[in-house]
Amino acid sequence: MNWYLAVLKNYAGFSGRARRKEYWMFTLISFGISLVLSIIGGAIDASFLSYIYTLAILIPSLAVGVRRLHDTGRSGWWLLIALVPLVGAIILIVFLASEGKPETNEHGVNPKLAPQGI
Repeated sequence: MNWYLAVLKNYAGFSGRARRKEYWMFTLISFGISLVLSIIGGAIDASFLSYIYTLAILIPSLAVGVRRLHDTGRSGWWLLIALVPLVGAIILIVFLASEGKPETNEHGVNPKLAPQGI
């Protein structure tokens, strides 16, 4: 849960780098919350709950995705490749799942070596 909260605290921070664990834990917890809200919304006939949550985490999701791409040495603009049907999503998942660059790059120091406080 700390990884999820750390992303929310850095709500619109598009600079820097994010570790794989930070990105994927945020994605997993967000998916779980969205799933629970969808089930609750379906049970009480209020499907808008999951839509409100999705809208609320849109900016943090984009920000952590950009920081994750920065960790792999890529520009954040690579997120737009997801707009290409199927192939773009597969390429983006490979980029997001790949190991970050161990050395300092133009986006900052390796987040594994930086103090986390988590």
